[in-house]
Amino acid sequence: MRRVFFFLVASAVVLAIAFGLASLPGTVSAEIGSLSLSVRTPLAVLALILVILIAYSLLRLLGLVLHLPRHLKLWRSGRDRARGDRAVTRALLALAAGEARGAQQEAARARRLLGDTPQTLLLAGEAARLAERSDEGDAIFRLLAEHKEGAFLGLRGLFRQAVARGDWAEAARLARQAEAVHPGGTWLRSDRQRAAIESGDWRAALALAEPPSRASLAAAAADADPDPNAALRLAREAVAADSTLPAATLALARRLRALGRERRAMAAIEQAWERAPHPSLAEFALAPITEALARATAAQGLAAHNPNHPESRFLLARTALGAGLTGEARRHAESLRTAGIGWRRLWLLIAEIARAEAGGKESPAEREALRAAATAEPDPAWRCRECGGETPSWQPLCPHCGAAGRLAWETGPRKAVQALARS
Repeated sequence: MRRVFFFLVASAVVLAIAFGLASLPGTVSAEIGSLSLSVRTPLAVLALILVILIAYSLLRLLGLVLHLPRHLKLWRSGRDRARGDRAVTRALLALAAGEARGAQQEAARARRLLGDTPQTLLLAGEAARLAERSDEGDAIFRLLAEHKEGAFLGLRGLFRQAVARGDWAEAARLARQAEAVHPGGTWLRSDRQRAAIESGDWRAALALAEPPSRASLAAAAADADPDPNAALRLAREAVAADSTLPAATLALARRLRALGRERRAMAAIEQAWERAPHPSLAEFALAPITEALARATAAQGLAAHNPNHPESRFLLARTALGAGLTGEARRHAESLRTAGIGWRRLWLLIAEIARAEAGGKESPAEREALRAAATAEPDPAWRCRECGGETPSWQPLCPHCGAAGRLAWETGPRKAVQALARS
């Protein structure tokens, strides 16, 4: 209805204009040399309008002819853009499907149609990486790293290439560059931490660590840092993260001892023994003492901080035997056996006690203890919570699976430990 109304109004306006022109009085005369023209005014007005329209049309046609190359270029650019966008989409689909050849072909087509933009270079680099063409991928990612807007993507791609070929020093360097370009990112956190660890940069690994591995990495960083004050701070951070980890306490105690703060070092060891005794803590505490009886006395002072723990009883038995106190050594060893502790090292210690009681000669008691040691429970050891692998000494990384901070000290049957605590 509205269209009909506008059509009627427009028709009325046109008719009114035509009627107005037709009713114009007079004539218009023009002389060109010997030629003389004379027309009525309405016809002259129509002729003028027609001339203006023709002139306008010619000017427009001339403009189109002059701008034809530009319009053709824009048309080709739009066509290439549309084809390039389709190539990008197909390349993404091929990458998602793991089709290396298709991804490379579509990425190359996208580069040809759209040029070397960050998007096309990233697609080409990822396609080369999928096809395991590392040299080509490195070249493309380096080209991408030169782009102001795509530098981070290029460095990230080069980092992943370095990780894939095991070049950890290069990977750590690229990670630092990428962090400088795009600070605060959480990209590939585990790979960046692994690169820092493999290249020996424990502080960088610590900066990327999650809470479960912070204590281990801080202890490793403290042991590796040549600056005594920085190492001391890292050791304290390790103890704060996990006060039951012997390596953390030992890192702190070693730094304190190196700085001449022996009393503080021993205080740290005693506090750790109270929380979670471990043979390495006793070894550190008794290291400066060479006289056997003095070692036995010092062991009593350390064990007093957690007297009913199996490690305390074992330490007392071992140092008493070393001091020639076989009766005392036998008493502590028997208390462990009565509580149900069946470690191999305990039976070996009982065998040593039996030989000492026999004046250094082999005895039936010694042979019995050695037979028991052959089938005894395994000694406490470090076991990985990630893969279950066992290792005899603590390390910041599991030697089997490479997990950081996942080694835990397994002490044996819980019932035996509880029995000792009640005794």
